[in-house]
Amino acid sequence: MDGRVQRGNHTRGLIVARAVEIASVEGLTSLSLGRLATDLEISKSGVFGLFGSKEELQLATIDAALKIYVDTVIKPVLDLPPGVAKVWRLCLSWQDYSRGRVFPGGCFFFAVSAEFDAQPGRVRDTLARLSGRWAELVERTLAEAAAAGELTDELDGGQLAFELIAFMETANASSVLNDDMAVYDRSRAAILRLLRSVATDPALLPSTA
Repeated sequence: MDGRVQRGNHTRGLIVARAVEIASVEGLTSLSLGRLATDLEISKSGVFGLFGSKEELQLATIDAALKIYVDTVIKPVLDLPPGVAKVWRLCLSWQDYSRGRVFPGGCFFFAVSAEFDAQPGRVRDTLARLSGRWAELVERTLAEAAAAGELTDELDGGQLAFELIAFMETANASSVLNDDMAVYDRSRAAILRLLRSVATDPALLPSTA
């Protein structure tokens, strides 16, 4: 590979890594080509040459955060056998990611989505699509558990997915706002109670969170 291309890729990686850190705490709107150039001690024209606009920088930052999210939350659970225990592990994986502050501001996507939920444009569309894909994954994992005979027949997968995500996101928001990590224990307990209530055999799940 051409040395200039390698250097450009390396610099781009440094920029988006710093942008992810900033955005998870201060939001995507706080990003600027000038600030990143100053923080990383590179020329502003060099940053502009790699991204071209603030919107492209924001989209690249979302993409970088998504890779971290997938590696941290989703990949460790994907190969588990279908069932209610997999649903539980997926929820725990998300909570560990949020509680462990993989991103300094808690869940990156929860933080930045609030900025753009009423602002039409490519950034909002991207965030909305990713939010939908997460909900679909949770619902699909529930559907697989139901197909395995481990969830009750009257299950409304969309409703249950909504409730599980609500418990997770409420813990994230409250922990960040109030600096209170105990909310994760309450969230785990609520999720476990909900899953045990719809499991055909509650013994497939822990008795306590």
